Amino acid sequence: MIYLDNAATSWPKPPQVLEAMARYLRDVGASPGRSGHRLANEAERLRFDAREAVASLFGARDPNRVVFTLNGTTALNLVIRGLLAPGAHVVVTGMEHNAVMRPLRALEATGVALSVAACGPDGTLEPAALAEQLRPQTRLIIANHASNVCGTVLPIRDIGAIARRHGIPFLVDAMQTGGCWPVNLHADNIDLLAFTGHKGLLGPTGTGGLVINESFDIDRLPPLICGGTGSRSEHEWQPDFLPDKYEGGTPNILGLAGLAAGVRYVLERGVDSIRAHEGALTQRLIDGLAAMERVRVIGTRDAGRRTAVVSFVVQERSPADVAQQLDEQFAIMCRPGLHCAPLAHRTLGTLPQGTVRFSAGPFTTAEEVDEALAAVARLSEARPRA
Repeated sequence: MIYLDNAATSWPKPPQVLEAMARYLRDVGASPGRSGHRLANEAERLRFDAREAVASLFGARDPNRVVFTLNGTTALNLVIRGLLAPGAHVVVTGMEHNAVMRPLRALEATGVALSVAACGPDGTLEPAALAEQLRPQTRLIIANHASNVCGTVLPIRDIGAIARRHGIPFLVDAMQTGGCWPVNLHADNIDLLAFTGHKGLLGPTGTGGLVINESFDIDRLPPLICGGTGSRSEHEWQPDFLPDKYEGGTPNILGLAGLAAGVRYVLERGVDSIRAHEGALTQRLIDGLAAMERVRVIGTRDAGRRTAVVSFVVQERSPADVAQQLDEQFAIMCRPGLHCAPLAHRTLGTLPQGTVRFSAGPFTTAEEVDEALAAVARLSEARPRA
């Protein structure tokens, strides 16, 4: 089996992830902040280890400004619903995922105004195109660091500089870049960074969070969920300090134990090393697919400007049919369709059917890429099924 669906969920996971999760279930089992015994204290240590690992990866100076949520979508909703009220205006790019667009469309119905900065047909964005969309009422700028459809990386550092000049909070969706592309909270002028644990951070599903720059005043952002934290239990209102303000309810310590192990693996192997490995595979995929007469590669053909996500369409074949045949005939796992990002597909000109998406990971090999290319070549030359 060849797994080329890492943009959805990375697999396989490093052995350290499985070991960390098994150790928690076998030897710890308790929840942090809910008791004072040694197992609860060990659970708290595991959670803080995850905070430190994520802070180190993204360049956050204070681990307590790493807030854990159910997933990246919850982190995005925390910011979007917390900062935008009727009468406010928000600017996004033309490559956003539904994790951003659906909460924004819901708020649009309540009186929040939305502008989309147009991207090119390869998914690229000129920062000036975004700056032109700003208004006096703009309260938030959101950018998808890299497209989950075509992998194109957006110039978040330049966008962040624009946001800083205008005093507007800048939220980055780093779901596709965390762990496989350099991201730094301070160097990239990011106020709020949403991440997920089950993709490039190599952790389990059900993990993710928000990294909050020290320059961002948390008084501006109310919690999305209120509940028990194990702190200030004598009060019936949510704590106002980090990270407790945004972490109501029993945390997923099993998941965070695995997340910490995944991020530690990334840090030890090195983001630049992972990027180099995936970049070489990406260029191999792009060049191989582009050489096929009946195949069209979507997005820029420069692997230096994209993550290891390569979308393509095969002439006279639906993406769903191609992906099904890749699975059934060649045991190649990939994802067809719209990838929960219709706005991005509209930008790329691939609505309504979408694309076939290959996404390599840190454990993908060149031999697997070559096998996948050979399979696509055979399918592209074969007569479509009736």
